[in-house]
Amino acid sequence: MAHPTISEDIPPMYENIVKGLWPVLLRTWRHDWQGGEHIPKSGGFVAAANHISYLDGFTLAQFLISQGRAPRYLAKSALFGMPGVKRVMTGTGQIPVVRGSAQAVQAYEAALDAIERGDCICVMPEGTLTRHEDLWPMPGKTGAARIALSTGCPLIPIGMWGTQDVLFPYRGVTPKPLPRKTIKVYAGAAVDLDDLRGVPMTGGVLREATARLMDAITVQLERARGEVAPDRSNDMNGEH
Repeated sequence: MAHPTISEDIPPMYENIVKGLWPVLLRTWRHDWQGGEHIPKSGGFVAAANHISYLDGFTLAQFLISQGRAPRYLAKSALFGMPGVKRVMTGTGQIPVVRGSAQAVQAYEAALDAIERGDCICVMPEGTLTRHEDLWPMPGKTGAARIALSTGCPLIPIGMWGTQDVLFPYRGVTPKPLPRKTIKVYAGAAVDLDDLRGVPMTGGVLREATARLMDAITVQLERARGEVAPDRSNDMNGEH
């Protein structure tokens, strides 16, 4: 797989990290990537994925970079206080979030600004690693849908599978790359929100948009796993 061409203006640090890590990442595990045609080649959009491993952020970023897009995350503010990590987070344009504070609103506004600039914003709507016993998605929080509805940008659902074989959730922090694993990332068409745009953004509208998103993510995960997800009809979507 050739080195990706990033289509956007990105900070030099981001470009240097991609150049340095790309060959290593390609040799670390096998890749089954599908749906790249659904990733917008230009303009702002939200990429929303399930969350099954601490490696998911890196995996999603690698997939998006392979499509020529430089992902930006709404990241926990604590990461920006860690020596070395802070420089990387700020140098690559990541957005700090202080949960449960006025600064969380500032992070949301920063995400809107990034979309308007044409950036790719990555969100894992569950808000944490899934606690479902079979690693299916939990109900989503409404942040990703809120950004998409506020800006009118595409909301792309993505299912990831295989990262749990390298680093299983809640079972330590030591990866197990051997034997070499296959990591699957499947993207789908943008979630249809047309009927929800241009109307008051009530809690009901946000929950409906989020339900559609989580259903679309689950469909992609079903494809990646080759399995049918359990019935989610009794799930209640979260608020964010």
